[in-house]
Amino acid sequence: MRMEGREEMQGAVGLRCTWDIPPPAGTQAKWVRLNVGGTVFLTTRQTLCREQKSFLCRLCQGEELQSDRDETGAYLIDRDPTYFGPILNFLRHGKLVLDKDMAEEGILEEAEFYNIGPLIRIIKDRMEEKDYTVTQVPPKHVYRVLQCQEEELTQMVSTMSDGWRFEQLVNIGSSYNYGNEDQTEFLCVVSKELYNSPNGLNSEPSHKAKVR
Repeated sequence: MRMEGREEMQGAVGLRCTWDIPPPAGTQAKWVRLNVGGTVFLTTRQTLCREQKSFLCRLCQGEELQSDRDETGAYLIDRDPTYFGPILNFLRHGKLVLDKDMAEEGILEEAEFYNIGPLIRIIKDRMEEKDYTVTQVPPKHVYRVLQCQEEELTQMVSTMSDGWRFEQLVNIGSSYNYGNEDQTEFLCVVSKELYNSPNGLNSEPSHKAKVR
């Protein structure tokens, strides 16, 4: 059984919500029992009605909702009790407090079920911030080694595009002889910055290419 009050969780992080609308008149601080997935929570009508459009507010006010009760009179709710604790605490003090190992996706799923608008917005904002942070990882440098002849070198460098940049030119000697002239061979090293895509895959692989 969990009693009304503020709980402190080690290693937890939180965001606060300021309630714009006070609890509706006539919702006295009467105690309410909720049996969520086999775990009993004890709170007040005032807490449950903090968000007036929520499932929990409508439940304790008896508005068009039919809910069975257990032998102690607690409302039976077939949802995961693991995520209900943070939701109930949010209604108590307007702050989202999550253990570091708790999945925000699970809280969001339950918040949407209970129709708690301010909590839904907070979780979505947090998830978007995390996604943005992931995309800001430093770029990776991809290198390619291109082999070409001296007469092809100028054209190859001038036609490089798509973010490729010249890095180094290595003379590997004369490998071919055409008529009376030797054709000098070069290795041209080029590089490109690649950023991680949302799925963690790079858009360009690193490989060697030979220009002919």
